[in-house]
Amino acid sequence: MDMREIQVFRAVMQAGTTSKAATLLGVSQPAVSQAIRKLETSSELRLFERLRGRLVPTQEAQALMEEVDRCFAGFELIEHRIRSLKSYGVGRLAIGSLPALGTGFMPRAIAAFGLETRRIQLSFQIMSSREVLQQVAAGQLDFGLMADELSVAGLEHSEFLRIPGVIAMHSRHALASKPAIALRDLTEHTFIALNPEDASRRRLEGALNDDGLALHPILETPYSNSVCEFALHGVGIGMVHPIMALDYLARGLVIKPLALDISFTSLLVFRSGTPLSENARALLKEMRIQMDQDIKRVRAALGG
Repeated sequence: MDMREIQVFRAVMQAGTTSKAATLLGVSQPAVSQAIRKLETSSELRLFERLRGRLVPTQEAQALMEEVDRCFAGFELIEHRIRSLKSYGVGRLAIGSLPALGTGFMPRAIAAFGLETRRIQLSFQIMSSREVLQQVAAGQLDFGLMADELSVAGLEHSEFLRIPGVIAMHSRHALASKPAIALRDLTEHTFIALNPEDASRRRLEGALNDDGLALHPILETPYSNSVCEFALHGVGIGMVHPIMALDYLARGLVIKPLALDISFTSLLVFRSGTPLSENARALLKEMRIQMDQDIKRVRAALGG
């Protein structure tokens, strides 16, 4: 089978009739019918049942279509890359980040990086740690930031940030005047928790269990920014990533240190054997500078 036959097959699957497929492809209806017959002959598969002028896909056709769609998705990525190279040359970066560092920290770092002064196109995506891992491994991202809850075997990686979680609450909350929050406080006030699979939540629950305490959250949510939003609306208190919390302080959020260090850890991941470009290294430098500044802001908010 050749690419033309595959294109015809895909068009027929999408259109449902040879006449509509012919219109989509800009060819004659007999040419479409001939291509489908040729594909069925060469593959030795019956791909369509002919019923009252319509082509009804068989199970074999449905299975083949899944593979065809995957192939065409790859072609579309290649075409996108070609267009990018024509417009921007090799100066293109693709970065992914978990939400805790993606919504506030990374925009600050990218702004300091100065895109307007560089001949570069940057693709920046906020995604789950699992998606960061998968896309770095597939070569779709130059590098990514992810949490430490998944195995990074097979990838180059280093610890980008390890920082104690903080307890977030509204400025009018009863605990807002305390210098630090005890573990028991978390069980005596309405608590908003990160999802059970979150590594920092597991560490928190382990520490509580060691003290004979148990967490009874009124609400669970996957991201620190959601915890911050709920806390601002008076739903309760919650342990959050302090860098994420910086973006909510001006709106009335208060953060307090927890009496025990329950850390959030972020990893920087790269594809093994693929050297980083000069632009990627320059951005990483700005990220580290920005992180130092953000950590100072966290300490100031905590009274340190």
